[in-house]
Amino acid sequence: MLRQAAVRALLAAQLISTTGTQMTFLALPWFVLVTTGSAARMGAVLAAEIVPIGLFGIPAGSLVTKLGSRRTMLVCDVARAPLIAAVPVLHWTGALSFPLLLAVVFCVGLFNAPYGSARGTLIPDLLGDDEGVVAQATSLFEGSRTATTILGPVLGGVLIAWIGPASVLLVDGVSYLCAFVLVALFVPRTKVAPTPENARGVLAGLRFLFRDRLLGPVAVLAIGLNLTVASLFSSLPVLVFLRYGKDPHVVGWFYASFGAGSVAGSIAAYRVVKRFPLLRIVGVAMLLSSLPLWLFTAHVGWPALAAALLVFGTFLPFVNAPMTGVITVRTPAALRPKVLTALFTVVTLANPIGLATAGPAVQAWGPRGVYLVLASVWAAMALLYAAVVIRHDEPALSQPALAD
Repeated sequence: MLRQAAVRALLAAQLISTTGTQMTFLALPWFVLVTTGSAARMGAVLAAEIVPIGLFGIPAGSLVTKLGSRRTMLVCDVARAPLIAAVPVLHWTGALSFPLLLAVVFCVGLFNAPYGSARGTLIPDLLGDDEGVVAQATSLFEGSRTATTILGPVLGGVLIAWIGPASVLLVDGVSYLCAFVLVALFVPRTKVAPTPENARGVLAGLRFLFRDRLLGPVAVLAIGLNLTVASLFSSLPVLVFLRYGKDPHVVGWFYASFGAGSVAGSIAAYRVVKRFPLLRIVGVAMLLSSLPLWLFTAHVGWPALAAALLVFGTFLPFVNAPMTGVITVRTPAALRPKVLTALFTVVTLANPIGLATAGPAVQAWGPRGVYLVLASVWAAMALLYAAVVIRHDEPALSQPALAD
């Protein structure tokens, strides 16, 4: 699949823009902590980028259906570039108030749901509908994306110390423009297929999702899993502030360790998904992923926690890639933008809670109790998730009919 110029361009665009995004994932909370000293405000800013997904994510599926995947990605990239760049510009001119920062970050978040859905539907548009091929492509793109979680945070930590967190946000704006150019020049236009009558309506994707005996329970359980992940990663800057000398490089190494594990897992998953039943892979990986999080409940040096994040990251591609292949092929093509957007929206509904509360909770109650709760919740959700997917493990999954 790498012989296709469109796939290479899409990969390059993802590498560049997501590296910038990962730098911002470190720089933005650090910027808020440095300028306000408030973990609560840091959490509020992180949550502000997620809230629009819950409010407007499902209607965004209709937008992707109307515009098509490629055009939607272009619109999102060209809109997010000036928005994220506005934060440092307003800060340097003395015009950035905290409510205005929340508003700008909220506007950036408006484009995340349609962009994620568009990228997901563009893969089968380019490569076809075989679930094994889609799972392999997802492993490839997941590996590319998570490679940026190595480069982005480490580079972000270095740049924060060198030029400051505000300037790092400006670099992220430039990365969106680079991604726009690559997709515009090298990814071909795809036909926007007419929408059948029974696939119309804002809630068509949501109806299909929750009527499906596999996807409905998976979506509900994924809410709890995503809440836990959001809480874990948003707590790391505060943990470093409290326990590891307020060193931004340590936060960068935490994120980079997770990224290194994810890359290794994606490379392995690329091979494994063609050899074993997809849902069986998902179930086993979910169970194993719960083990490394328990190390966070102990008072250990930061390298041990970085190692735990490395192992944790290794298992997640064995969940995401096979599950994406199953979901994509299980969903009729006419409904894919709406179903993928609905799924993306539903599973991130609880993220603002984790982003807004984990940091202040660690600051108020200490790391051990908070991480004990997070490890317990992940273990319980992982057990239920594995039970659901293994129960539906079949040699071939039939495509359900379109939702009425």
